Order: sequence, then structure tokens, then C-alpha cells
Amino acid sequence: MSYLLKDPEAVLDYSIDWGAEYLAAGELLAESEWSVAPDEPGGAVIAGNDFDATTSTVRVGGGIVGRLYALANRVTTATGRIDDRSIIIRVEKR
Repeated sequence: MSYLLKDPEAVLDYSIDWGAEYLAAGELLAESEWSVAPDEPGGAVIAGNDFDATTSTVRVGGGIVGRLYALANRVTTATGRIDDRSIIIRVEKR
């Protein structure tokens, strides 16, 4: 399993490019929602999110040193297709 590293004091952006492998020619993202697991006191939190036609981005803060967090993105396309992808982050003091 591979994961991205994050300092607990950092607030960082993570993105998923849906256009490269998922969207059909001319298809666009219509909705994007992010969640973080586990949801725990002092854990990683979603500080904001945004998306454009093909890319979804989440801003993440906090986290407990040594913990892994899954940042899950659920998108809906303009044609009504729905899919989920996740990014795994590990919090380390850097």
C-alpha cells in the first residue's frame, strides 16, 4: 500500500484527476463529495474542497501522528454515473 505523508500542523490539498481514466469523451463532473475515515477527535479534518470539469480537490488539516486516514471522494458525472476513489495519508511529524 502506498500513501502520502502529512504533518499534523499542515493544511494540504490532495486531488484526483477523474478525466485521465474514468470520464468518457466530453463527460464532466457535476458533483463531488469528500469524507475522511476514521472520523475521530483530533483526527484529520476536511478544511475545504472544490472541483472542476475533471478534477476534484480536498484540503485536509490536522491528524494524529502515526495514524492512517482514507480521504474518500464520491463523484457524480453530468450523465449520472457515480464512482468513489480514495487517497490514503499517513500523519508524521516532519
